[in-house]
Amino acid sequence: MRNTPIKFSSGLKAASAAVLVAMSTLASQAWAAIPIQHWVQPSGAKVYLVESPTLPMVDVRLEFDAGSRRQPADKAGLASVTAGMISKGVAARGNEPALDENQLGEAWADLGAGFGASAGADRMSFSLRTLNYPEILPKAVALAARQMGEPSFPEAIWQRERQRMAASIREANTKPATLANRAFSAAVYGSHPYGHDTTEATLAKISVEDMRQMYGLVQACRAKVSVVGAVNRAQADSIVTSILARLPAAGRCDALPAVTEVQPLTAPVVRDVPFSSAQAHVLIGQPGYKRNDPDHFAIVLGNYVLGGGGLVSRLADEVREKRGLSYSVYSYFAPGLHAGAFTVGLQTRPDQAAQAVKVAQDAVAKFIADGPTPQELKAAKDNLIGGFPLLIDSNRKLLDNIANIAWNDLPLDYLDTWTANMQRITAADIKAAFARKLQPQRMVTVTVGAAAAPR
Repeated sequence: MRNTPIKFSSGLKAASAAVLVAMSTLASQAWAAIPIQHWVQPSGAKVYLVESPTLPMVDVRLEFDAGSRRQPADKAGLASVTAGMISKGVAARGNEPALDENQLGEAWADLGAGFGASAGADRMSFSLRTLNYPEILPKAVALAARQMGEPSFPEAIWQRERQRMAASIREANTKPATLANRAFSAAVYGSHPYGHDTTEATLAKISVEDMRQMYGLVQACRAKVSVVGAVNRAQADSIVTSILARLPAAGRCDALPAVTEVQPLTAPVVRDVPFSSAQAHVLIGQPGYKRNDPDHFAIVLGNYVLGGGGLVSRLADEVREKRGLSYSVYSYFAPGLHAGAFTVGLQTRPDQAAQAVKVAQDAVAKFIADGPTPQELKAAKDNLIGGFPLLIDSNRKLLDNIANIAWNDLPLDYLDTWTANMQRITAADIKAAFARKLQPQRMVTVTVGAAAAPR
């Protein structure tokens, strides 16, 4: 779901000019050391703070091991719909009246703040953004605490949302990209939760009670909380304590059951899906690596050369520039708590699909065998290292990076040492890392809408 749009009331207009002026100084600070404070609250919540006094803003991200990897296979979509329903109403408590979705949205608009929830494969995330003014911040924190602690999961709203989502799925099923992604995920992940596909059938099995049970994973003792903004440690600790205070007391916080790992492929998989389309959609790949893998920096740098660098990548040169087979072609890795997929994607004319697949496969195999050239390696380092300040030049971007450190248990100096870690990678490191992670002879190839071979 999307976060509630942030609207500034008339009383805050004067602050807007100051915010715009302050934002211009952030880029110049991007190379400075970023001191991350970290502590564990009595509840067990792990807090990560970066004090950023330049803007009168506070951004908070709260994350829990409650993503789709924790949902039953026959109820695929449960994590996502549970997060989406958080904005649909708050239950009454004591003297506090219930709020429906419209009242809740209006309450956030009145504060000029925003709060939202979403769920991915590994985690369920909650984000608060607010000004730090004393007449606003406490109210925003209190409202966030209510929304997190007492979601009402209204049955009537879920029935409406389920119909809307089912209609969206039916429309998506008419698109070749949907069919390609579905076939690719099923082939790469097999029975692993990363490959679960939300369908009308799985939505039909999800009840409000299922959401409440799923939401039971959202406990303070399991929280990883990132805070960036104009607050000190004491203020940040108080904010986090207040937001988590209404979640049910955990009592004990035992480790959650282990989730099976993604299994490597033992043989190549080819899926040709008939579809009448002006463009054939092609996906090639296999399970990649987990985010905590020590090869991460070598893989990131190498993938920029292979297919992550846009028009200057090896794949773009072979598929687009030399042969004109596709307007764009790309590659990426999606590491998570488990081995996320390595993916090569392109679109091409149906009658050129077989040739495009062969060229892309050969380019990947050659890169795995040979690694990057010295010129490619230098260009990749220059681009990625030179662009690094742009990854942390705003509170929102910095929050994303701090949350990445928190979720993946990365070193607190991860951002400070990022450039040095990237700079030390050699072509031999990249070649060895790709050889460890990818086997070109055992990849999935999915083509949707290719022209039939002549008889």
